Amino acid sequence: MAIFLTKESKVLVQGMTGAEGMRHTRRMLAAGTAVVGGVNPRKAGGRADLDGTTVPVFGSVREGIEATGADVSVVFVPPRFARAAVTEAADAGIGLAVVITEGIPVHDAVAFTAYAKERGTRIIGPNCPGLISPGQSNAGIIPADIAPKPGRIGLVSKSGTLTYQLMYELREIGFSSAVGIGGDPVVGTSHIDCLAAFEDDPDTELVVLIGEIGGDAEERAAAYAAERVTKPVIGYIAGFTAPEGRTMGHAGAIVSGSSGTAEGKRKALEAAGVRVGSTPSETARLVLEQLAPTADVTHTR
Repeated sequence: MAIFLTKESKVLVQGMTGAEGMRHTRRMLAAGTAVVGGVNPRKAGGRADLDGTTVPVFGSVREGIEATGADVSVVFVPPRFARAAVTEAADAGIGLAVVITEGIPVHDAVAFTAYAKERGTRIIGPNCPGLISPGQSNAGIIPADIAPKPGRIGLVSKSGTLTYQLMYELREIGFSSAVGIGGDPVVGTSHIDCLAAFEDDPDTELVVLIGEIGGDAEERAAAYAAERVTKPVIGYIAGFTAPEGRTMGHAGAIVSGSSGTAEGKRKALEAAGVRVGSTPSETARLVLEQLAPTADVTHTR
């Protein structure tokens, strides 16, 4: 099994005919994703040849759903068009919208995440790498070759780069699903949402939770894990070495006084029974120790 994205998922790509859309659609197809169409009103009725795979282009998300039965949209449109694109997908009844676009104004993100939730559309992102269920489907920009096989680990992360690193370091065990939720101040799917889904997934034995400085999402996730999650959770917080008083990385990585610090998040997670690594490689070693105490972990160094 997997969470949110499976081999049955049918994917539309909003903005597929742009440079980034075309490049990453090729990568999704190569990973086995069922990309059933692109969306571009100006190129409706056309077809795109992507390394031998022909993908139709529809004038709207609704048209694409009616023609293909698509239930997932991956959004590659520029920031100023993102709100309209997500609103269109939600109005058409898409079940999952993966918003890769970065630089979306906060007020737009607030509007479209609330709008989508009212209509039953789950948002991953914005400003995220997407999600992958190895061996099944890949929606977004996560390189499929860093974790080529399905496995026992579920991963939820604010950071795209750390998603890639942990997937690579734990590639010998593999992943049920890895979800990059994005690090903006407003995101559609939270650590808690993913923890709940992984808790219910029988093929996930352990969850890796990657957070970063700023906000209180990790503290809230820690409280949830303490009350609701029975599976082991291993954590890592990016930003222990961030200079005091300076905004680093994602737009959501804003520390106010003692709130949102890496140390505060670590303490909250550890109080909830979550083991927290001090580096990504140490985090990978903690996972290996939890799942296979006798495993050789030298490859993570």
